[in-house]
Amino acid sequence: MSTILAIESSCDDTSAAVLRDDVLLSNVIASQKVHEQYGGVVPELASRAHEQNIIPVVDGAIREAGIGKEEIDAVAFTRGPGLMGSLMVGVSFAKSFAQALGKPIIEVNHLQAHVLSHFCRQDAGAPWNAPQFPFICLLVSGGHTQILLLRSHFDMEILGQTIDDAAGEAIDKAAKIMDLGYPGGPIIDRLAKEGNADAFHFATPQIAGYDYSFSGIKTSFLYFLRDRLKEDPDFIEKHKADLCASIQKTIVDFLLKKVEKAALKYNVRQVAIAGGVSANSRLRSELQRICDKHRWQAFIPPFKFCTDNAAMVGIAGYFKYLKGEFADISLPPYTR
Repeated sequence: MSTILAIESSCDDTSAAVLRDDVLLSNVIASQKVHEQYGGVVPELASRAHEQNIIPVVDGAIREAGIGKEEIDAVAFTRGPGLMGSLMVGVSFAKSFAQALGKPIIEVNHLQAHVLSHFCRQDAGAPWNAPQFPFICLLVSGGHTQILLLRSHFDMEILGQTIDDAAGEAIDKAAKIMDLGYPGGPIIDRLAKEGNADAFHFATPQIAGYDYSFSGIKTSFLYFLRDRLKEDPDFIEKHKADLCASIQKTIVDFLLKKVEKAALKYNVRQVAIAGGVSANSRLRSELQRICDKHRWQAFIPPFKFCTDNAAMVGIAGYFKYLKGEFADISLPPYTR
């Protein structure tokens, strides 16, 4: 039996978690509100906030787990990708903490951690409900969009990915254009529930294979609103809910069309989603609808595992611990 302390600091959430094998004992997250007034994450402010949050967050995770520091067998941390300043805080703390305890460290890829969050159990007595290999996973967040074929925990083949912007960036940009606030994803999702998703239609690019492009969707949405606002300066306010519902439908349908194509091509019967955008209600419901149509099994993460959190880092660290894959103390963080 192993006890893993995990640390996540890749962007603007400071998080620490404790896992005993694959069971989550605690998962503490400190979010940063300071970025809302700027309409996006300010890297320098993020790293400063991590410095303030890291010690109380780790202390809280250990206390909530009901363990002593001496029970920790290894410290897992997000090495990248992410913001360099933010990563430096988490990586440096993890190394120092592990050295003080005389424990090994485990470096974790942030994107792999999102996918592996499906294997984290919240209760030791809960029935096992994780995807079986092979399966398809759509990893979709503010900075990344990929379709992955998983043959094992760390055998992830990228079948397709965005060639420019990520889906989350497109959603946040649409929210910014309409002056809805930041982060835009949850706001658009909430307003979309009140609107007609078929009110407006936006073109999607024709990209070969399983790759994506979202820059064109952002541009078409911008030009569409520019033309309408010339005719009616109050157009956005009058049609806010319908605009949110329509742009959300455009992006979700574009995402899942290729996921469905990939699952059929590779003859898998289990499909998962992961990453921050996997919290989107339309994405979750449409994935379930497609899986029901084909009699596939859909794996949709709990909301608390969608955004950046240390629980996903911990489960990735656990599987590396089983393989004895420990990191050297000299390893630096990486941004890409």
